Amino acid sequence: MTVLEKFRQGDTRALSRIISFVENREEGYRKLLGRLYADIGGALRIGVTGPPGAGKSTLVSCLIRKFREEGKRVAVVAVDPTSPFSGGALLGDRVRLQDFPDDGNVFFRSMATRGASGGLAASTDNVALLLDAFGFDIVLIETVGVGQVELDVIDTCDTVLVVLVPESGDAVQAMKAGLMEIADVMVVNKSDRPGADNLADDLKYALHLQKRDENAWEVPIMRTQAANNIGIDELFEAVNGHSRFAKENGYFDAHRKEQIRKKLFNILRHRFQRELIETLSGREEVERLIAEILSGRNNPYQVGEDLYDRFVRKNGTDRD
Repeated sequence: MTVLEKFRQGDTRALSRIISFVENREEGYRKLLGRLYADIGGALRIGVTGPPGAGKSTLVSCLIRKFREEGKRVAVVAVDPTSPFSGGALLGDRVRLQDFPDDGNVFFRSMATRGASGGLAASTDNVALLLDAFGFDIVLIETVGVGQVELDVIDTCDTVLVVLVPESGDAVQAMKAGLMEIADVMVVNKSDRPGADNLADDLKYALHLQKRDENAWEVPIMRTQAANNIGIDELFEAVNGHSRFAKENGYFDAHRKEQIRKKLFNILRHRFQRELIETLSGREEVERLIAEILSGRNNPYQVGEDLYDRFVRKNGTDRD
């Protein structure tokens, strides 16, 4: 029996092997994803993002329990910092698996960022698709917590939770980071700490200042103490409420359509970029052109245009 056949039969070891295959971008991984693409669409993808120390992992654990109470199968992709020694995820699965039975209904995967910006590993979206195709009902994606460059989580998820804590700074910092624009639910975690009320008020005011469609979802501000399981029921209802609202008002399908559009263009951009770099790398001519730019006899804009024109002609593409 092949690994793919085992995958289709619900073998989690086969799932792990295929995830590694896709994450490492081994030859043929795109064809494999293409074969599985018809099986996706059933999972709700929820992003949990925010600054380091906000309690995202504890909050994710609380949400897992709530979804399991409803009989949902849950997968978690935890995007962790990259180890400078092994190149793998620093935190890993073992820390997160202690509280859940190994019955196949909860699956964890830690992924290293490997230098990718945006809080997400470069292969996170593909891994989320694999988990969807495997049959999980919920895919929770916890980002690395890098602050101002976490915004690409919206291109992978259907619902985004932005988690803040009083000591992480005020709402102005969240606005500067762009987190307010991607939030479907704002969470003030560790709400028993000093400054929580002020943070919640500031977030409410900041959300009020944003220009939003009058029919758009009104972003709730939830107060939680994840370590004590306080406020989790209300948060869970807010997450489900956003999902219901988005589906009933057409936002869910529109957002999925936009995600596919961005994914398609990303695939094309990466393909063209790779082929262009492979065509130019190591060429003496490039070194000559760089020398011309340094000496003032040419400029990078004109050189870029000339190289692009040559690349297009080589590949038989008509720019017009």
